Amino acid sequence: MRSLIRTPSGAPSALDPRLLRDVGLVCLAGGIVGVSFGAIAVAGGLPVWVPVVMSLIVYAGSAQFSAVGILLAGGGPFAAAATGLLLNTRTAAFGLAVADVIGRGRLARLVGAHLVTDETVAFALAQSDPARRRAAFWISGLGLYASWNLCVLGGALAGSALGDTARYGLDAAFPAVLVALVLPALREDADVRRAALAGAAVALALTPFVPVGVPVLSALTGLLAFRRPA
Repeated sequence: MRSLIRTPSGAPSALDPRLLRDVGLVCLAGGIVGVSFGAIAVAGGLPVWVPVVMSLIVYAGSAQFSAVGILLAGGGPFAAAATGLLLNTRTAAFGLAVADVIGRGRLARLVGAHLVTDETVAFALAQSDPARRRAAFWISGLGLYASWNLCVLGGALAGSALGDTARYGLDAAFPAVLVALVLPALREDADVRRAALAGAAVALALTPFVPVGVPVLSALTGLLAFRRPA
């Protein structure tokens, strides 16, 4: 069991040194990808404010990359927005999973909904009790939001000075960290493994035949293989 920080009264705190370390690593990986996104957008011909404002308002890495890719390929803003919305529909299910973690206040729900990502949900659901889940969600959410936006700004200002960002392998950093986050759950729970493998198989099978983003959504069908004892 992970060690806890003790409060002056002797009660365990929701803050965990390992959690802070893991959040820091994910922020670092997310920041690297953010630099890549900002640089790619500006090097492709978009003004600096486009990736910066998009990151503040949209705040969804995969959707942002897809939207910018469509814009740079000559597509219109409506096609770019539709693709981003399609990719982000999965966060609706994520929001339901952490609805009790975000809080009850109107402001907390508004801000919390904006911070719902693959990573914040993974951090929250990996914790063992409500206090730790709430702390994990907000610490990871605020940390990732700050690091992502600062690094996107830095990448956008650097622009074409970085050259071809693909040769650095920056696009692989974030997925690799996300895989590392879910490995403990896959290792400990056979039901989760079964659902994940079924979803991955569906996504891989559909990838050559459907538009970008659809395989990710189709992977949710793996939940049909999830069986929890009554």
